[in-house]
Amino acid sequence: MKVCPVSCKIEHHAMMFAFLAKHAIELCGEAGKDAILAGMTTYGNERGARMAANALAHGDELTTMTNQAYGEWKPDYAGQMDFGTLRTEPTLQTYIAKCAWCEAWKKHNITEYGKYYCVNVDNAVYQGFRSDFVCTPTATSMSWGGKRCEFDWGHPLSQEEVKELAEKKAKLGTSCMKDFNFHTAHLKYTVSQALILNLGEKGEEAVKLALADYVDTFGQEYLDVLNGLYPVE
Repeated sequence: MKVCPVSCKIEHHAMMFAFLAKHAIELCGEAGKDAILAGMTTYGNERGARMAANALAHGDELTTMTNQAYGEWKPDYAGQMDFGTLRTEPTLQTYIAKCAWCEAWKKHNITEYGKYYCVNVDNAVYQGFRSDFVCTPTATSMSWGGKRCEFDWGHPLSQEEVKELAEKKAKLGTSCMKDFNFHTAHLKYTVSQALILNLGEKGEEAVKLALADYVDTFGQEYLDVLNGLYPVE
């Protein structure tokens, strides 16, 4: 009988990162932390650049509004995340009050390493989308002990843009989104590269240990399913 390929969820993505961070930091301390953060910045930049390419391919300008429209992921199921808008002017501010990444790290008791995901990911994606954009956290991240994550996106959304955003999201649907097999493969590739580049043999060791933990946690099939997804040929 044919075995159906498995589907990674946010939990797999979250844990791929946490295991890489854990082993990089355990093996290399501060240098490991720096390498992880460098990897995450590159990872976010790459995601943002992909979003920008999608926007431009659709003939859309790169604005805060289109940045919100061309997001590449959605929750695994309704109610998994709780996020929304605090205000749209004078600058757009958003919040996350329930986060599937945080829940995954909590479940596996690895928040102390998972939390490094949150340090710059949102800003890195935003800057990858447009290099002059800055996303500023205005509250302590949940993974670092805060009540909820809050972000200021540096530009307003006019009432017209709010309407346009809803229409654009509806029109795009999931057409510009990637599944978490892709996202997990991308994260694995880019963060691993950063660890090896910055930490050399210890980086390679960290990657090996992280992947072993990942397989121990989820099974070999959840690693195998990532093969060949990133970089895109």
